[in-house]
Amino acid sequence: MSSNIANPDNTAPHPERRRRPRGNFELTLASARSTVSFRETLRLAFESFSASKTRFLLTMLGMIIGSASIVLVVTVGLTGKQYALDTISGLGPNKVEMQYSGGMVMGEGNVSAPDYMTIEDMHAVDQEVPGIIASSPMLEYHDSVNIGNGQHKDVMLLGVSPQYKQVRNLKLKSGRFFDDQDAETRAKVTDIVGKMAIELYGSYDGAIGQTISIKGIPFTVIGVFNESIDTFGQSEISNHTLLVPYEVARYFTGSDTLKEIFFSMATSSEVGPGAERITEIIQSRHRAASVYHAETLLDILKTMAQIADMLTIVLLLASAITLVVSGVGIMNSMLANVQSRLKEIGIRKALGATSREIRLQFLTESVLLSVTGGVIGTVVGLALPFSVRFFTDFQIPTGLPWSAIIALGTSVIVGVIFGTLPANRAAKLDPVTTLKYE
Repeated sequence: MSSNIANPDNTAPHPERRRRPRGNFELTLASARSTVSFRETLRLAFESFSASKTRFLLTMLGMIIGSASIVLVVTVGLTGKQYALDTISGLGPNKVEMQYSGGMVMGEGNVSAPDYMTIEDMHAVDQEVPGIIASSPMLEYHDSVNIGNGQHKDVMLLGVSPQYKQVRNLKLKSGRFFDDQDAETRAKVTDIVGKMAIELYGSYDGAIGQTISIKGIPFTVIGVFNESIDTFGQSEISNHTLLVPYEVARYFTGSDTLKEIFFSMATSSEVGPGAERITEIIQSRHRAASVYHAETLLDILKTMAQIADMLTIVLLLASAITLVVSGVGIMNSMLANVQSRLKEIGIRKALGATSREIRLQFLTESVLLSVTGGVIGTVVGLALPFSVRFFTDFQIPTGLPWSAIIALGTSVIVGVIFGTLPANRAAKLDPVTTLKYE
């Protein structure tokens, strides 16, 4: 009887009709438990930001400042590095300085004498080494000279070629540097260092036309020069140096032997190979036991670049502290966000959301928060050097792309690290407890 009521037609229900309700339930349950799409996760994150704009903007401000500071630190570090390298290069761009280091040769009367270089060595190098754009011998002579009015001064006289100015990158402060014609005619002219001109004549211009007597031979001052950077007496140029044509200096030394020869290469990439080749040529023209050394700025520049890079890294680590503080702010903001959305978390879990989905949701919000601040901070940090480059003639290095990569990469790492704790706390919440929360 009851069977007929349940089934008036007295027919057995179709098997598929029995399974359909069960199949629909399993499909719904599987759908509820399925992973939320990343697009949906982003939508929920933006909705969360919109609901608490002020809090998230203040939290993001720390990331903006931190990312901008990283970009600016890289810019400052590269600018300082470039300035230091350019300053040191001012001693003589692409300069190769050949020096006699030791070795003897038998001279007249079987008397040993230093195996110095000669002007013929310089000419041989000029002919055989490609890339040399300037060269100069250097004779050195010390004497007490008459500077007028019965006054004498201990000075150092250097006999060089007109190309010495180019090789050593000297800066002419007044007058002119002696030229090839002065050298060919053996003109009694001299260029004096700036400190000596100030000391003796009160100004650069005041020195021009003055007469300095060396061994009774009057020399007319035609120019005043300075080194590109102050070497504090550590180069061949001292505070009381006179430059005269090499051909004239031979009158005082009585010899054409050279302790130093200067060469200038066309490009910096040719300095290393050029120095090796110059040494080989000069060595081949002298005794095997004699020693000659090529001095370049390559090692100094390399060391300076390493020091500048290390200082930049130290400054980057210091600026990273700002990002750590910002990360703490993000963590606190996300913990407050989790607390304010307990009921939402409970409802989502009750509908089948997994702990992995909840964790991903809050971790995505944390990373988005830090990355957005990182992008804005990077743009702000790059705006300063680009503005300087645009409005002035200073070509400040921007450090792209590495400055932006470091800033944005650090932002992602901060978001992940400091967003993990709030995300895990949200994922571990019990749906029953959260649904009861008021």
